[in-house]
Formats: sequence, structure tokens, C-alpha cells
Amino acid sequence: MTGLRFHLPTDRAIIAVAGEDRQSFLQGLISNDTAKISGNRAIYATLLTAQGRFLFDLFIVEQDGRYLVDCAAPRRADLIKRLSMYRLRSKVTIADADADWCAALLFGEGAPAAVGLDGSAGSAAAFGGGIACIDPRLPDLGIRLVLPRATARTTLEGLGAREDADAYHRLRIKLGVPDAALDLTPEKSILLENGFDELGAIDWQKGCYMGQELTARTRYRGLVRKRLLPVRIEGAAPAPGTPLMLGNQELGEMRSASADGTLGLAMVRLEALAQTQSPTLSAGETKLSPVVPGWMRLPELDDAKA
Repeated sequence: MTGLRFHLPTDRAIIAVAGEDRQSFLQGLISNDTAKISGNRAIYATLLTAQGRFLFDLFIVEQDGRYLVDCAAPRRADLIKRLSMYRLRSKVTIADADADWCAALLFGEGAPAAVGLDGSAGSAAAFGGGIACIDPRLPDLGIRLVLPRATARTTLEGLGAREDADAYHRLRIKLGVPDAALDLTPEKSILLENGFDELGAIDWQKGCYMGQELTARTRYRGLVRKRLLPVRIEGAAPAPGTPLMLGNQELGEMRSASADGTLGLAMVRLEALAQTQSPTLSAGETKLSPVVPGWMRLPELDDAKA
């Protein structure tokens, strides 16, 4: 038995963007640089509202001269519709490819070697009839794959991996990485509050894209006052949306939690961290202790302490 595990998330789907203008078409819409995408490199990106609010998170790989886009399954029809609105005269096609392809996650010790990968976040290679990449957000999350739906499970089990969705979500929560479907609210959430900068979804050097101006303004004016953080939970895990208190002050809001209820993610106001180095928030009898993950940069905390 190996330590490899896999997860086939039913809340993720695949769409295909093809055609000779695919790179320039997406370049003007999404938050990352599509020039980075190749058979050897995948990217993580977002599509925002014109006001810079979150709409979709996207993992994009290239296969056979087209982009395969891993997106939120319940909202893929809306994504296709929105992309199609901006197509105009661009030579691109946008199609639902979920019947043929699926997203898959492989994690645990030796996951990169199992699919023939090494290197940095986003490194990609052909595997199992599809594409595998080191998670472009954080290598500690393991491998993301786009595989033929008919053979995905057999391919992963052939590596000696066992299915364990709960272990994957515990891993991402411990690392402080949001699941957009669980931890963000479309048309309301802000990228910089949720770690999308450090997690590689934004290219600050590329040209304009939908919502770019307000995203840049948030960064350069230091307007971030709260961050999504891992929390250790003592007691019953609060439901998503539950206010978290520090004394009489509401300084947080619960997001997702692990299946065993001992770890979670919460949106925490930075003034809570500024008041005390190790704050303990509460929700009724439950105590929650925020932890700042090693990948996160918090220059805003210095401002909050000032």
C-alpha cells in the first residue's frame, strides 16, 4: 500500500477553449498571463466582474492545441455563456467538455514522481491520456489532472492510490487554501482577501483584464483589512457564515471545515491579529485559533498594528 491518495471532485467540470485566437481571447479576460500556458506549464486564474469581484476560478492546461479549463461544475453553463459574450470576432470555440474529461487530484508522498513530474508549481506533462500538473497554487497540494472521464479512476488506482476526499480537504484547509465553491461568494469576494495573489492567480505585469483596475487599486492602496486563514477548532465546528467573536467584537466569519471538525477556514479581520499575537476567537462555546500559513504575506498586518 502506497501513501498516494486521490479525489475525483464532482463539483469541478471541464470546458474546452479552442481556436487560433484562444490565447489572446482569454488574455483580455482573466487575471493570469495566458502566454505562460503550454504543454509544460499550467496556470491558475480567475474571471472577475468589472468591479473586481470574484466570479470563477480556473485551472488551465493545454492539450492538442486547445485549452482544457477546470472550473466550477454547477456554474459551467454560466461561464460558457459569459465567455461567449466576449467572443465577438475572435476565432475561438467554447464548449462543454465534461462528458469526455474530468478533473482529478492526486496527493501524498511521491505524487509528482508517480506522474513523471518534478519542478515548480504549474509544471505539467502528458499523463494517462490527459495532462497532469503540479498544483499551480501550492506544490504541497499535490497534483491536479485532467483525465479522460472513462478511464480516470482506473488510471489513478493503477498508481496504487486510494480514494480519500476527506483527506484532500483536510490538507487544503490545513494549508490555508480556499475551495472557491465553499469559501468564496461570487460577485462579492475579493481576490486579495483570499490569498489569490500569493497562490499565483494574478499576474501583475500583464495588460488589462476584466476587473484589473480595482484589483490593482486594492493592492497598491493597502485596502485589505481581512484575510482567509486556517483555524484550529475546539468544540463543534461552526456552520459557514457564523460570526466569530473576540470578546465583544465581531472579528471573523466561518467558512469551510474539515470532515472531523477540528480544522477550518475563517475570514479574520487583521485587527484581531494586531491586538494579540495568538488571538482566540469564539462562536458560542467553540474556540477557534487562527494560524498564518507560511506562504502568506501580510504587509497589511503592520498597518493594522500601527
